[in-house]
Amino acid sequence: MRIRILPAGTLLTMLLMTNKLQAQEDTLQQLPEVVIQSYFSKASLQRVPTAVSVLSPADMQLQQGASLLPAFNTVPGIRMEERSPGSYRLSIRGSLLRSPFGIRNIKIYADDIPLTDAGGNTYLNLVDPDAISRVEVLKGPDGSLFGANSGGVVRLDLAPPPNDTHHLQVNLQGGSYGLFHGSIGWQQQWKNYQLQVFQGYQRADGYRQNTAMKRSYTQTTQRWEYKPGYALKLLAFYSDLSYLTPGGLDLAQSRANPRAARPATPTNAGAIALKAGIYNRTFQGGLIHEAQFMPRLQHVLSVFGANTHFENPFLTNYEARDENTAGFRTYLQWVNNPQQHSILQWKWLNGVEWQQTVTDVINYGNRGGKRDTVMAADKLNARQYFFFSRFHATINNFTLEAAASLNYYGYSYNSNGHTNIHFTPQLMPRLSMSYLFTPQVTGRLTVSRGYSPPATAEVRASNNVINTSLQPETGWNYEAGVRAATRRGRAMVDAAFFYYRMQNAIVKRQDANANDYFVNAGGVTQKGIELQGMWWIRKPGTHGVLRGIKWQEAYTFSDFKFRDYISGTKNYSGNRLTGVPQHVLVSSLLWQLPAGISLYTQHTFTSRLPLDDGNSVYAGSYHLLQANVSWKLPLHTRYALSLRAGADNLLNVKYSLGNDLNAVGGRYYNPAPGSNYFGGISMQL
Repeated sequence: MRIRILPAGTLLTMLLMTNKLQAQEDTLQQLPEVVIQSYFSKASLQRVPTAVSVLSPADMQLQQGASLLPAFNTVPGIRMEERSPGSYRLSIRGSLLRSPFGIRNIKIYADDIPLTDAGGNTYLNLVDPDAISRVEVLKGPDGSLFGANSGGVVRLDLAPPPNDTHHLQVNLQGGSYGLFHGSIGWQQQWKNYQLQVFQGYQRADGYRQNTAMKRSYTQTTQRWEYKPGYALKLLAFYSDLSYLTPGGLDLAQSRANPRAARPATPTNAGAIALKAGIYNRTFQGGLIHEAQFMPRLQHVLSVFGANTHFENPFLTNYEARDENTAGFRTYLQWVNNPQQHSILQWKWLNGVEWQQTVTDVINYGNRGGKRDTVMAADKLNARQYFFFSRFHATINNFTLEAAASLNYYGYSYNSNGHTNIHFTPQLMPRLSMSYLFTPQVTGRLTVSRGYSPPATAEVRASNNVINTSLQPETGWNYEAGVRAATRRGRAMVDAAFFYYRMQNAIVKRQDANANDYFVNAGGVTQKGIELQGMWWIRKPGTHGVLRGIKWQEAYTFSDFKFRDYISGTKNYSGNRLTGVPQHVLVSSLLWQLPAGISLYTQHTFTSRLPLDDGNSVYAGSYHLLQANVSWKLPLHTRYALSLRAGADNLLNVKYSLGNDLNAVGGRYYNPAPGSNYFGGISMQL
């Protein structure tokens, strides 16, 4: 396994420099410690025995606020795409073969409320980026607390932290291709009651034809600590999202006019004539009750639900769906006496999560963006529940975790009768261990099992056929890693090495009419390296022209290959996994200057990637360069005002940010915009 890119060496250099930096630490102010909350008890990142990455509020604010993509793609192991404004696709240590659009095979939570429905789908694009203050990414199969997945888990912070001070926040941003993004958030604390209200609005014309996007998003979070140790929390949002979809182009079309939408073919009208797009109106919310019965015993109960009306005028039909989700999640956590400073400290958590999503779906003919005659109609009921348990213990320098979930999944459908499909219950164990060699250097080992049943959108894809033969993905993941940091947090490096052997991989194919369908493709072997490093070359807050310099690197190496994959007369065994670049490198520098001015630059290299299972066509490698400058105006201490301006794709590179994999007729490409610009203002009172 050869790696011909040098960033691994630069990160190794950073690791070796930690000893040199250690000698300087006594004169430095300590930087904030990174704390992990996803395992429902705060823990220092240094001691967490699994692969975790954090996007802090400062990390989120460095990026253009109109999309989550730039921030998410700074995390090694993550690949996020946006073929047109609002059309998110996301994978963690995997391929986007399962997601023509949307997000599958990943569990996403906001606090104790899953945003992923029982059918395995997540509408992350419903959430306004300004509403997300912090993100934690758990990489690799982690069913110990979160149920069925083989990619990973994302936890979003949509609510302000308890006891946050009252303030009003206003953000306004505009940019190229008709971009406008505005949000206003207000929060107030009255003794033991906290209220937050947030409203966001975004629109964009997009770079290509037929790519207009609009989103109106309203959210409220409330927290009432009605007696010490007992709190009731509410999270609710309503989102009205619409965006047009331009469709893929073949190579000649993308070169001749990259801004064009997909033209007509002998069998189908073009994207503009059919008004291809997505319309999604969703209300989602939940109540969470936290009870600290005693210092050693905590109970959490959440109940949640969602209602979605979804319409998709497509190239071959017009789909309308109504989805209703309901569920609950509850757990008890015991700890040994927190007042005692014994050698052994332990926590034991046990719980259950249940969810059901009922989908009524009707496919019509698409007559110029209007519903025509009914082509197919079905009702699907997806049900999943799982029991989970996690035991966590620290003994001197050792941290041990033994966790598992028992997962039940099935679905039923009404189509010329009532049919039930039940999958065999699956155990997803995880065993993790870390050892603190020094207070600043930790090694870790993890063994875990992945399990991911087919999503309802894969069981009934756009070909309108219910595929009862589709089987869940399963596999074992083996992982080792190391974290090192200086004593006061001035530099850190995190490295992960994993081997995941998947069976029954689910991949997308297209029929002759460009309708999607899914098959099990045998096995996939995934070997990977993830490296992440940070170094404050010059400590923040120092004097002089340069008040702080922060250097960051993130490198992903993905050696993913098909195994035992035969389709008809074609043998794809040994081919690279479709849609996965072998190398991704993200490098950034933050320069802090006098008068509250800062300059941020980021370079991303993505190597070429295969566009079809046969590896006969590749998308070329590309370099992206972005930069922005911000200025915090020196106003009264009660007011904060900052101005931002920036540019993306400064090199004016021609590339596709989101390819249609295995597309019929070679229509793989969704050209991304060239050099584009944005500016904005943010005010806090």
